[in-house]
Amino acid sequence: MATTRCAPTWTRCGWRHGWRGLHWCFATCSIITVTRRVAHSPRAMLKAQIDRLAGMGLSAISATELEFFIFEQSFDDIRKGGFRDLTPISGYNEDYHILQTTKEEEVMRALRNGLYDSGIPVEGSKGEAEAGQEELNLRYGPAMDCADNHTIAKHAAKEIGWQKGRAVSFMPKWDAGRVGSASHVHQSLWKGKENAFYDKDADLGMSAMMRAYLGGLLKYAGDITWFLAPYVNSYKRFQKGSFAPTRKVWSVDNRTAAFRLCGDSSPAVRIECRVGGADLNPYLAIAGMLAAGIAGIEEGLDCGEPFDGDAYEGGKESIPDTLRAATETLRCSKMLRAAFGDVVIDHYTRAR
Repeated sequence: MATTRCAPTWTRCGWRHGWRGLHWCFATCSIITVTRRVAHSPRAMLKAQIDRLAGMGLSAISATELEFFIFEQSFDDIRKGGFRDLTPISGYNEDYHILQTTKEEEVMRALRNGLYDSGIPVEGSKGEAEAGQEELNLRYGPAMDCADNHTIAKHAAKEIGWQKGRAVSFMPKWDAGRVGSASHVHQSLWKGKENAFYDKDADLGMSAMMRAYLGGLLKYAGDITWFLAPYVNSYKRFQKGSFAPTRKVWSVDNRTAAFRLCGDSSPAVRIECRVGGADLNPYLAIAGMLAAGIAGIEEGLDCGEPFDGDAYEGGKESIPDTLRAATETLRCSKMLRAAFGDVVIDHYTRAR
């Protein structure tokens, strides 16, 4: 058996203060053998796609939106209660609800400030569209930094919630009768300091490269669904009318579509993938989408015309709707086997 080691990237835990003012640190690691990175390590998978783009003279810029619930009870209270009768911290839909979110600042302010003190760029937080639901937005940046920051932010939210006597959950669907929690991923490709997705003379500001990249996301949406929805609970979130898209379509600022065009006709133009739940692994999710987008560019695909209307209606093709179906689609994906290697795909399909 090959000897393995971790190659850590250290981040100060700004929300934890140790002895004599010393800070704890959080490590995000790549797993390496004596001679190479372990191919199925999530960071190695993302690094491989970033390297492919570098060979094309491009870099990937990403950002994630994290949705989650805060509960009145602590983690220990919920465990002792058999994980039943959970009570969200508020009784109201929190979407842009200023008063209610003020009541939760004990947790959310500590989270924002703790992340800021850790060097993680927080854009802001807000109430989301369900009782007790929050959203945390981190500033866009290089894809690997985005995935690292996402991972640390999730841990920080749980740890700070625990410090305040509240449980925090990133389950995609903790209650069948309530809105689920998503992790929307924004993405664009850059050439130097310029957004390669932007063409000021093109319709909606979408360059030919952007249209090809989006064409790849649409063609291979089923192939990468496992990376966006990796657990049984992930698929409980996919309910009609819940803003958890299931159709392989793109649209302009339409939250029922799997892929939403944001910042159209501006240098900030980008694609938002709305499929993933809050349980996704950001390294795998971003790596999968980059692989699909690169395939779109290499194959010279086009995304076609934007969808107009409610994407839940009509006969457009859907992504896999169960973990079993997503696993089989992943297992049979020639594109992903070419992008990551058979050993990687076999590893993840065996895991399910």
